Amino acid sequence: MRNILIIGAGRSSSSLIKYLLEKSSQENLHITIGDVSLESAQSKINNHKNATAIQLDVFNAEQRANAIQEADIVISMLPASFHIEVAKDCITYGKHMVTASYISNEMKALDEEAKAKGLVFMNEIGLDPGIDHMSAMQIIDRIKDQGGKMLLFESFCGGLVAPESDTNLWNYKFTWNPRNVVLAGQGGASMFIQEGTYKYIPYHKLFRRTEFMTINGSGKFEAYANRDSLKYRSIYGLEDIKTMYRGTIRKVGFSRAWNVFVQLGMTDDTYTIEDSENMSYRDFTNLFLAYSPSDSVELKFRSYLKIDQDDLMWDKFLELDIFNPNKKVGLKNATPAQILQKILMDSWTLEKDDKDMIVMHHIFGYQYKEENHQIESSMVIKGDDQTYTAMAKTVGLPVAMATVRILNGEITTPGVQLPINKEVYEPILKELEDYGITFVEKEVPYLGYNPESVKG
Repeated sequence: MRNILIIGAGRSSSSLIKYLLEKSSQENLHITIGDVSLESAQSKINNHKNATAIQLDVFNAEQRANAIQEADIVISMLPASFHIEVAKDCITYGKHMVTASYISNEMKALDEEAKAKGLVFMNEIGLDPGIDHMSAMQIIDRIKDQGGKMLLFESFCGGLVAPESDTNLWNYKFTWNPRNVVLAGQGGASMFIQEGTYKYIPYHKLFRRTEFMTINGSGKFEAYANRDSLKYRSIYGLEDIKTMYRGTIRKVGFSRAWNVFVQLGMTDDTYTIEDSENMSYRDFTNLFLAYSPSDSVELKFRSYLKIDQDDLMWDKFLELDIFNPNKKVGLKNATPAQILQKILMDSWTLEKDDKDMIVMHHIFGYQYKEENHQIESSMVIKGDDQTYTAMAKTVGLPVAMATVRILNGEITTPGVQLPINKEVYEPILKELEDYGITFVEKEVPYLGYNPESVKG
């Protein structure tokens, strides 16, 4: 049997493992799942005859090397920074590799060695990055093949809570790593191009410069800009495009309220707070407000941030219990961002019966025979339950499908890559439709970036 090694048995691996187990007899596969927690790995395979669970510490070089040598292909579902040691072993022992993570500089540096050994190192084949690349390239290639010239490309994606599970005033719950949500947008200005003009949004302004969109009967949404949209011009072969913008989707009103945390400094992860362990939520909030011998923390908060008492945004902060003097932070030497994450997890953690929802939305503007056209393409996916979430499905299924195709010799181009070639995206997008992961595409009037056609 052909052996697939999966390293990492976290939440996002559930649909990936289920798919491979269901295909294992037909495709002659044995699935080995390695995780630092043997119990976690065992829970994912449920005593399946074509699967083995092993305890695997990715930082144990001997353990890692032994497991990789036994495999025909390796899937790393580890945090992105941990992939590189796995990748180096895959080069050493001549194994293909698949990840859902962005291609790091260290991974990119392995490209020549991977090519020399005929190895496929497929990265960015999850949701975002992943399905976004494939669904975008399918339409971009189609427009180009028909003789069209791309003028505009915008792409938005968000992991949200399904409407039936939307039970808080923020219309948001954590559907993936909470730390990434708290730190989103940090590390430099967001960069993009609109109507030929370069635009930059510094972090402290990011959540007040949002785009709005209505998507396929699923309601109105907003989006804030991702860090670097400009690099996708060369990746997608759109070097001359006038507008290129990628953003993160939230329900309307989220960004305005989140901006309060940014302005206060609560999302800062660069320093630790004295005696944070014994601090109350109220103490933490008061850290960022001026001293007053008479005013309450609530009054200082509203006054500093100019929030009226009857503003719905005020109720959002009350709901998070950030003024509670009895709840303790309980984290030693914590950064503001770590404490904020702890507070938010009290309110934003998915309940047992909650379902998540993925929303993706692309806009393509192009010129064909002297006329301008616009296409909108949208995907809305709900999770089944807390195991087979929409996030697990949309991340794990493309990874699994690419893995089987590499094993079967259907994806053969060697080297470190992402799924922008037809040999990769056409069959995977087609198979994803069998699992309900589909896009609704429609022609709309061409508006360019600015509906009023005002150059700016």
